[in-house]
Amino acid sequence: MKKLSRRKFIKLGITGGVVGALTPKRGVAKTLLPPTPPETEGPFYPVTSQDDKDFDLTRIQGRDGVAQGKHMIVTGSVLDNHGQPVPQATVEIWQANAKGRYRHPQDANPAPLDPNFQGWAIVLTDENGEFRFKTVMPGSYPASPTWVRPPHIHFKISKKGYEELTTQMYFPGEALNETDLLLNQKKPSERLLMIARKRGPSETEALEVYEYAIVLNQKS
Repeated sequence: MKKLSRRKFIKLGITGGVVGALTPKRGVAKTLLPPTPPETEGPFYPVTSQDDKDFDLTRIQGRDGVAQGKHMIVTGSVLDNHGQPVPQATVEIWQANAKGRYRHPQDANPAPLDPNFQGWAIVLTDENGEFRFKTVMPGSYPASPTWVRPPHIHFKISKKGYEELTTQMYFPGEALNETDLLLNQKKPSERLLMIARKRGPSETEALEVYEYAIVLNQKS
């Protein structure tokens, strides 16, 4: 298992002088990568079991249809504080559909459910700590009469020897990011760590790709 290169860190959005500090000089302790900020699990964590929880949320086993909305790829890496990949970490995501509705019995949003949207997925990182999902751009939705949540995806990451992390990934350039009550409780430096990086279409599919680096704390 090798440490990620400087180019890979920059590609994943881990910048701000952190990369250059990873290698100690003259016995000075190296600076650790800041962990991904935690966030509330929210009220819509899945409570109904389902057989299909694979990486492709745009299709459901046994159905011919595909999910509505803008299809995209979410990919990234799970790292430890030293920048080492964390293989075989469990990466779980859940999100609203393209209309802003969760497949959850307590979601009172009148937006329609999408019968072809999986909504929940669980995968393991590979030997390089990398993961990949195919999903749809989640819709915004009202959290209260005065608060509309921006598009976001919930993540829960776990691996023996590491602190479990629940967080939320946001999308760049979304106007609602500026007024979101949860995101704006974070420091500016923390908000940067919670916003994915957008890049061009994938090599195999004409879909936009969003990259997200997740840093876990090791248990003491």
